[in-house]
Amino acid sequence: MSRPFRVLGIQQIAVGHTQRQQLRDLWVDLLGLEPHGTYRSERENVDEEICKVGAGPLAVEVDLMQPVDPEARPRVHQPALNHVGLWVDDLRAAVDWLDSKGVRFTPGGIRKGAAGFDVCFIHPKGNEAKPQGGAGVLIELVQAPAEVIRAFSMYEQQYSGAT
Repeated sequence: MSRPFRVLGIQQIAVGHTQRQQLRDLWVDLLGLEPHGTYRSERENVDEEICKVGAGPLAVEVDLMQPVDPEARPRVHQPALNHVGLWVDDLRAAVDWLDSKGVRFTPGGIRKGAAGFDVCFIHPKGNEAKPQGGAGVLIELVQAPAEVIRAFSMYEQQYSGAT
């Protein structure tokens, strides 16, 4: 089975709570993650602070998410670990190929995400038409920019065959 794309690594994790300040107290004040920006979307029911851990193109984003309306959907605070984002080297090829293999995506298709990269989400659950979901986990596929693809390729070459 020839896959027309590669998953390069973790782009982000997103954690949610009804009170984002509690998340900030832990992730920023106690653990020392660096705030990097904010994002708010009524349509996606999210008000988030974007933090980073690590350095350079291999840094990982940690999104601290609070719902705009705790009663509306999506419920970005349930479950508390909302989703995992994966860098992919060719998002369009990934979506097309995974769709052909019966993977269910959330509504909205490929779109610009909070950090400015094109994204698409694999639904946590499959259905009759598309039986393969994220086995309970919402998975965000994120188009890696050229600098991330280069960085992962460099490390891959450097450490291939290393134990």
